[in-house]
Amino acid sequence: MSQKTMEVIKNLDINRYMGRWYEIASFPSRFQPRNGVNTRATYTLNEDGTVRVLNETFTDGKRGSIEGTAYKADPKSDDAKLKVKFYVPPFLPIIPVVGDYWVLYIDDDYQYALIGQPSRKYLWILCRQTHMDDKIYNQLVQKAKDEGYDVSKLHKTPQSDPPPEGEDTPNDTKGIWWIKSIFGK
Repeated sequence: MSQKTMEVIKNLDINRYMGRWYEIASFPSRFQPRNGVNTRATYTLNEDGTVRVLNETFTDGKRGSIEGTAYKADPKSDDAKLKVKFYVPPFLPIIPVVGDYWVLYIDDDYQYALIGQPSRKYLWILCRQTHMDDKIYNQLVQKAKDEGYDVSKLHKTPQSDPPPEGEDTPNDTKGIWWIKSIFGK
C-alpha cells in the first residue's frame, strides 16, 4: 500500500519563523546524540534570503553544535519545503550533507511547529518555549500520524527551565558527540 502525499503548509512567513525553537520531541537519528538534552535550533535570515541554522544540544554538560544553511527547495513554489545543508564533521567541516526540512504544521502565532521530510524517517516537534502543553503536543502527534509517521518512534527531549545560555557551559570542541552519533551512541 502506498502512502498518501505528505501535506506541507503554504506561504510560510520566513521572517516570523526566525528565532529560537526548542525540540520537544523527535525521532532518534544518527545525527544527534541519544542522550542529548536542551536541544534547540536558532534560525537567522541571511541577506541573500537563505537561513543560517544553528543546531545545539547538550551532552554530559557540554554544548555540541553544528551550523548550516537552509533554503527553499523550489524558489518558485509556495510550499514550505526547505533544504538544509550542513558540513560535517563539525570540527572539520568538509563534507556537505543536504536534507529535507518540510514544515508540516505551524500554528497561527508561530509558537509551535511539526517538521518532517518525505521519507518519514525524521520528525521534530518544535516550540518557542522549553515546554509544550500536553493537549497541543497530542494534536501534533496526531497530525504526524495522519501524515503516515510511526509516532511510536517519538522520543521526548528533556529541556531545563531556564535553558542553558551563554558562556556558562563548556563546548564540545572535539566533536565527540558527532563521532559517537555515527555509531548510534
